Amino acid sequence: MTSLTHTIQMKRLLFLMIPVFIFASCGGGAKNNKADELVQLKKQRSEIDAKIKALEAGKTDSSKVTPVSVMELQTTEFKGNIEVQSAIAGDENIMASVQAPGTVKTVLVRVGQRVSKGQVMATLDASPIDHQIEALAPQLELTKSLYEKQQKMWSQNIGTEVQLMTSKTGYESVQKQISALKAQRDLYRVVSPINGTVDAVGLKVGEAASPGMSYIRVVSYDMLKAEAMLGENYLGKVKEGDPVTIASPNLDDSINTKISYVGQSVDPMSRSFQVVVRLNNSTKFHPNMSCIMKIANYSNKNALVVPVSIIQKTSEGSMVYIVEGDKAKSVNVTTGRNSNGKVEVLSGLNAGDKVITAGFEEMENGQRIVIQ
Repeated sequence: MTSLTHTIQMKRLLFLMIPVFIFASCGGGAKNNKADELVQLKKQRSEIDAKIKALEAGKTDSSKVTPVSVMELQTTEFKGNIEVQSAIAGDENIMASVQAPGTVKTVLVRVGQRVSKGQVMATLDASPIDHQIEALAPQLELTKSLYEKQQKMWSQNIGTEVQLMTSKTGYESVQKQISALKAQRDLYRVVSPINGTVDAVGLKVGEAASPGMSYIRVVSYDMLKAEAMLGENYLGKVKEGDPVTIASPNLDDSINTKISYVGQSVDPMSRSFQVVVRLNNSTKFHPNMSCIMKIANYSNKNALVVPVSIIQKTSEGSMVYIVEGDKAKSVNVTTGRNSNGKVEVLSGLNAGDKVITAGFEEMENGQRIVIQ
């Protein structure tokens, strides 16, 4: 009995101790895992800190070799060009407008038609004035006849000088009235002010026309010109007489000439100013043709020039890589003008330097290189 009781007590004690062992085992494992994780994190942090220090010190992986392309700098002639889209136009571009309100009676020209100076291109209805002129015709004949008779009598010493002067005054008065009406009637005609070609017709028969609103545009193509608008940042950088090339991609042709006029005021809307190149009697270009105006406003016969694409911008300014032994070296440079994908280097480089033109994109100062 005593043995049985002891056995039962031992089983109860064992049953009570099992959870304690399990709890102790679990708790100890968690502590060990956290300690291991902490060790690993500290190790990773140490490695990261070491890499950061190496990068901050400008250290590079000496085992990494980057293939590059280079160009050896030599002094060359550099010309700075300003390229801008331009258009060919006539030297004279006139809006011939009606000078009196009225209804359009006839339109005598069409677009593309050649006209001469003074040629009537359209007429307005001037019938009220024509009626007045017709009404004065009999009076003109009467006063003329009276004046001629009085002259004849005066030559025969018949009549008085007062009668002669009165008849003369009456005749001249009617003449002036008719002349004034004819001048007024001329206001109802649209005439070409120049020799040229009709470029636009803004009148239609039967429509009402008003001064300054309805017109016929006449352009003289005998003297052509190229016109372009340059941004205000070019003010002072171009001037009359600068060499210029007018090129047409469509014709695959160009002419070399000089700037004829440079505008002195900036358009408040486009923030640009006008540049004009007169082409005289050029047969290579035609009105309304698009072309490229290349203004050569700068030249340096002993320039160091590199591609614009290799210039890198940093917090310290512009920078390029050059070859120094078997490594790449970063060099700060001062650049000047650029044109056609090239830029002038004013300082930082010397003739004979080998400038890296390809392979520099992910490069670091001191990086080992191999020239392809």
